[in-house]
Amino acid sequence: MTDCNLAKQTTIAKEIVLKGVGLHTGKEVTLTFKPAPENHGYTFVRVDLEGSPVIEADANYVVNTQRGTNLEKRGVKIQTSEHVLAALVGMQVDNCILELNASEPPIMDGSSKYFVEAIEKAGVIEQDAVRNEYVVTEVISYMDEESGSEITVIPAEEYQVTTMVDFGTKVLGTQNASLKHISEFKDEIADARTFSFLHEIEMLLDHGLIQGGDLNNAIVYVDKELSPETMEKLRSAFKKDKISVKPNGILDNLTLHYPNEAARHKLLDVIGDLALVGTRIRGKVIANKPGHFVNTQFAKKLSQRIKLEKRNNIPKFNPHATPEKDVNAIMAMLPHRPPFLFVDKILELSSTHVVGLKNVTMNEPFFVGHFPGAPVMPGVLIVEAMAQTGGILALSTVPDPENYLTFFMKINNVKFKQQVNPGDTLFFKLELITPIRRGIVHMQGNAYANDKLVTEAELMAQIVKTKNT
Repeated sequence: MTDCNLAKQTTIAKEIVLKGVGLHTGKEVTLTFKPAPENHGYTFVRVDLEGSPVIEADANYVVNTQRGTNLEKRGVKIQTSEHVLAALVGMQVDNCILELNASEPPIMDGSSKYFVEAIEKAGVIEQDAVRNEYVVTEVISYMDEESGSEITVIPAEEYQVTTMVDFGTKVLGTQNASLKHISEFKDEIADARTFSFLHEIEMLLDHGLIQGGDLNNAIVYVDKELSPETMEKLRSAFKKDKISVKPNGILDNLTLHYPNEAARHKLLDVIGDLALVGTRIRGKVIANKPGHFVNTQFAKKLSQRIKLEKRNNIPKFNPHATPEKDVNAIMAMLPHRPPFLFVDKILELSSTHVVGLKNVTMNEPFFVGHFPGAPVMPGVLIVEAMAQTGGILALSTVPDPENYLTFFMKINNVKFKQQVNPGDTLFFKLELITPIRRGIVHMQGNAYANDKLVTEAELMAQIVKTKNT
């Protein structure tokens, strides 16, 4: 977990109300967007029930994904949460209260368009707290063996989503959609409407499960012969005098916004379902044949992983980020040279902290003599690598670092917690314990590898000007 370049959290500027019909209940419903405090996230409030119970938008409350993503907490339900959540993520709103006087938001036209318009009308404002996001540093996947659906997230500079859909039908075929920047959500994804196949619509109608649907809020792909009996059933359900099939295989009264509208809507659903992770994601999501079940299972997995990392308090660093200093810039500041230079990159550098990286390879000279049959990086060299990283922090405080050296005065409370082996990536984080005074630098140093703390130490050093300057 880290900050998003110190960007601030946001909420909406004022309350705004939307009215419509619930897709599955067919009942008139009022949805009120309300500003929320910092670190609140997204919550649903059922104002039609006694005590106005609150259900957080949390993957752990997902109970059913048959016709949308449905949440339940202590017997209180929210149905079809994904389209409104996608709108909040797409409009980059971090905190919002969603008041409902029914169990589901209005379906509107089956997309996120009207929710996006409401958020725009209300306005989005910055808050004081820094925005949190989960920085993906390695590949994380979830696969549903039964359906063959798979979702993977890989490291990337920002949140991106790609969806690939294939329902094995001629009428829909294979489609792809991509979102490279979340800022494109409003124009490229928000108006992509939900879709169904004719055989699904028939089944839902037969079971009385689609009370609020009409041909304006769902694209219906005709994947079977349209019998007179089915035609009559649809005419009655959708209150239309006449229903026919267009040449592209969808029921009439709707024109596709995009040839790949189905894939775009699936992308919208992925964004809405992954909102249930509870934090922003910096990574690229690749969803192959996504659906609410696989989306929310992946959201649960990611949510649990984030909580575990938070509990272990292991900071996340992106080894692929553009470094603050590469090895040449490091050697311009430090007098160390290979094979005694133990820092490859400086990833972060501020006036109070520094983060360095070292890739530990089998070619390290010390492995020749240090347990060659079972190579382990010597603990004293991990401390030395931390010290060198701390030296960058110390020397960054003087205008001409090449004319200074850092000499370590004291190392306290050293603990070695895990082995470091060839193939590991070591991250060193050093933070000032007290402000630098009279050239004395007092730092807390931690070294991490494989999402574990491997070494910690308290370091004290002095910045000294070299004699020949």
